[in-house]
Amino acid sequence: MSQLNQFNQPVGDALPDWQPRPHPARVVLDGAWCRLEPLAVHHADALFAAHQLAADTRSWTWLLREPDRCVDDFRQWVASVENLRDPIHFAVIDKSTDKPVGSLSLMRIDASNGVVEVGHVHFSPLLSRTPMSTEAQWLLMCYAFDTLGYRRYEWKCNSLNEPSRNAALRLGFQFEGRFRQVLVIKGHNRDTDWFSILDSEWPALDTAFRHWLAADNFDADGKQRKTLEQWRNNGKN
Repeated sequence: MSQLNQFNQPVGDALPDWQPRPHPARVVLDGAWCRLEPLAVHHADALFAAHQLAADTRSWTWLLREPDRCVDDFRQWVASVENLRDPIHFAVIDKSTDKPVGSLSLMRIDASNGVVEVGHVHFSPLLSRTPMSTEAQWLLMCYAFDTLGYRRYEWKCNSLNEPSRNAALRLGFQFEGRFRQVLVIKGHNRDTDWFSILDSEWPALDTAFRHWLAADNFDADGKQRKTLEQWRNNGKN
């Protein structure tokens, strides 16, 4: 509930102990299935090869960049972003092979207000729709909320990107609205949908992630016993 000032105007909840949060660092985040490492040129060749396993280039449709024509082009792109402070790109490493299978980033970093966005998500066929893909997202959320103490974690996507919208909702993000005519991307208009997770929502979401990622939530064939959404509903469904 908003507090009132001396003029009886609502001014929002007081945060008397709030301090700017640390800026995210290029750290390694270790999970059971995967590991996040700061994206670097030494990942480029194997990551390019992983993306080449896709039957077509549809995974590039919603990205800001066009597909790289060759590994040299991809290597140059990685070199151009590997030392940025914003965004900070991470390679997702499959711990069973020790090879990169995708990447994602922390971006639009606002340490003063404790706000950060996950973006530049590009998963190869070796990562998409696997427990690793969920764990990679969870590891980055843990870093933002538990380690850095951020208040707000954002997800934004093209409003026409139904797979991204569905992924955000599956992961527990709340839809906040649509910003119209925000960008011109590849010669087309982009309306952007905004989603978020707040620090007050995180503990319950974290518990659901941990239950879903647990080894006993998967049968011998690797099929989930309960969905992430079911765990968010206390595993009752």
